This record gives sequence, C-alpha cells and structure tokens, in this order.
Amino acid sequence: MIFENLSDRLQNAFRSLKGRGRITEADVKSVMREVRLALLEADVNFKVVKDFVASVSEKAVTEEVIKSLSPEQQIIKLVNEELTALMGKSGERIEFSSQPPSFIMLVGLQGAGKTTAAGKLALHLRKKGKRPLLVAADVYRPAAIKQLEILGSQIDIPVFKIDGESDVRSIVNKAREHAAYYQNDVVIIDTAGRLHIDDALMAELKRIKDAVSPKEILLVLDAMTGQDAVNVAEHFNNELDITGIIMSKLDGDTRGGAALSVRAVTGKAIKFASVGEKLSDLEEFHPDRMASKILGMGDMLSLIEKAEAEYDEEVAKKMEKKLREASFDLEDFLEQIEQLQKMGPIADILSMLPGVNKNALKDVNVDDKQLVRVKAIIQSMTPHERQNPSVLQASRKRRIAKGSGVDVSDVNKLLKQFDQMKQMMKSFSKKKKGRGLFSFGR
Repeated sequence: MIFENLSDRLQNAFRSLKGRGRITEADVKSVMREVRLALLEADVNFKVVKDFVASVSEKAVTEEVIKSLSPEQQIIKLVNEELTALMGKSGERIEFSSQPPSFIMLVGLQGAGKTTAAGKLALHLRKKGKRPLLVAADVYRPAAIKQLEILGSQIDIPVFKIDGESDVRSIVNKAREHAAYYQNDVVIIDTAGRLHIDDALMAELKRIKDAVSPKEILLVLDAMTGQDAVNVAEHFNNELDITGIIMSKLDGDTRGGAALSVRAVTGKAIKFASVGEKLSDLEEFHPDRMASKILGMGDMLSLIEKAEAEYDEEVAKKMEKKLREASFDLEDFLEQIEQLQKMGPIADILSMLPGVNKNALKDVNVDDKQLVRVKAIIQSMTPHERQNPSVLQASRKRRIAKGSGVDVSDVNKLLKQFDQMKQMMKSFSKKKKGRGLFSFGR
C-alpha cells in the first residue's frame, strides 16, 4: 500500500499516548523523536523533517494539548495538519489557456514514466470533457513514438507525429496547427528524457517552451527514487520553472520521502499521482486526503469519487427499481460485481474506509480472485437460471460447477449467500430506498 512503512511507523509512535488522560512535555518529546525517525527512514529531506518536527512540537506542548482529555487525538490532529501543509494544503489543479489549445509539457528523466503519464493524463482530461491531442516529441528514443501511438490507440486519443523529423520546434509548431484544425483544446507534449540531467536536454526543453508557451510544465517524478526525485525536481524547476508534478509509481512507494519533500523544496505542488498500471490509474492529488490516509484515517472522499467515476448511472437506476420491487436476481448480482471490479482491488477499497486497520487487513484473505470465481459460476448459468435460481437442482449445479471449474459445494455456497443477501435487501427496501449494492449518491 502507498506509504505503508511510514504509516505503520507513525501510527506506532502514537500508541504510547493511547488512553492517557494527561501527558507531559517529556511524552511529547518522546513521540516526536519517533516521528522524526519515521520521516527520516521514509527518506524525507532532512531540513523538511527538522522544520516539521519543530513546528508540531511547538504546538503540541501548549497547555491546551497537554491538559486535554484526549491528548493522543490532539497530537494526531496537529501532525495531520502539518502533513497536509507540507504537501500543499489544498489540491492544485491543471490550468487552461483562455484561448485554446492549452499546451501541457511533460518533462522528466528517462524511465520516470513520462510517456505512460501522457496517456493517463489525456484519458483523465477527456473524462473531464476535453479533446486532447498527444504529441510525440521524443525524437531520440526509438520506441517512444511507437509507445505513445499504442497508448493513444488504446484510449482512442489522436497522436501527432512527424516521421523522420528531429527538430522539436518544428514538431510542436505543426502540432499547434493540427490541433487548431481538428479542434483539440489540449495538447500534451511527450518530451525526451535522459538518464541524467544535462545541458543538451535542458536546451531542447527550453526550445519547446519558447515555441509554444505552455500553460503547464509538469515534471514526472518516480516516487520510488526518494531523495533523488527531490533533487531532480529542484534542478528541473530551476531550469524550466515547472508548474507542477506528476508523481509516478506512487502505488509502489511504501516510504513517501519524495511526495513529502518535493513541495517544501521546490514550492511546486503535486497535481497528479499515478497509483497503478492501468491507464485509468491517475488521480488528482489531494494533500489532506493523503495525510489522513498516512495516519490511518481512511479516505472516504476518494472512495466516493472513484465509485461515482466508475459506476454506471443507468445501472444504479435499474438496481434501485429492482431493490424496491424485490426482484434482484443473479444477472443483476453479476452486473454489480463487474461495477465493483472497475473500482480496483478490494484491499485498496477497504483501505480507504476510516477506522480500517491496515495490519488487520494483512490477516484477512482479501482475494480478488474470489470475485472472478463467482463471476465464472454465474456466467456458466443460462439466462433462465440466473433469473430464476430456484430451478437450480442437482444436475444443473453439477453442469455449472464443471463449466466454471469449481466444486458443486462452491455453487451451493454462492446460492446460499445470494439468498441471504436477497432476503436482507428485501427487508432493507421496505425501510429505505436504495441505489444498488456498491453505488454512492452525491
């Protein structure tokens, strides 16, 4: 999970205060020593850690905190506020030109994930109602243009390229004409990278910047490189005056050093976080939600937004009607499972719920393959059987078990659980209108 090691260390640091009616300055000092070690082990910039601990400590030793009835919660609240401020207070979004098209340059070192980030960003913006155009301006890495074309075809977004052209200014200028002609209101430029920062790279990026005056220059950083990522960010910012950061591979970062340091060092906000391999796995970065998640408080707002983004409104309306009429069948159940799967792994969904202990989740067998098996069982039924489960006698169950590669006992277990769930929903529908098993209303 994201920032797992840091989250565990911080939550352990606060346990010494649990149940304490009163605390002393020595208690605060002891806890903040653990917080300091946790942040340093997470590869957070040393100066950032020093300022962070000093700020929290100063606020934590006030009479209001020390003599409060819940000092543990008061200190956690202070840490939460400081973590949020460290990452940017409130989320900062993409800015667009008043006269389209808006140019967005993606810059960064080779291997940071720029090309994939370009595809993810294009898909994200299209969902927001934009008409993006991807521009292949990495003329040095042979596979870069082909990779961008493949990504574009996967998400049905056009890719502009000029075969054999090595002048990046010419490419982006002609991309501007292309965008104007085809009414693309956002142009995302995938630029070249290097293994290390050098003068030639910066000179080329500056030529592109001068040519199109981009509204956004977003630096793509590999979250898993820790302090190296922060040093890269500082250098790119000094040379190009970046407008924001896309943190790639954040789902694999158990420490959190880069995300917690980069805003303090550069003054530029993380605008997006890549949290998975799918092209849809790009999320707007919300410092307050990330701070809450780090401290084990969950992230309900992101969970609701994820549900609203992935859940089909027509399916929700149909489910509402089915629940009211108590006519929910296995075909509907299958549809609900498919909606849930769109939201990602079950463990990730559970981790967003407030009060869910990540350590407890480790001991729970949260098996996404179980949903696949359930789907296989239902899909092995005929439409008549899905709509009328009562007809499923022994011979039919054997056929279904064989067709889905499970035991008859698994089929019986599913039918029993479905029947119990249906009875529960029938009772619930008499008391309150529903919108589907996994839907969220605004």
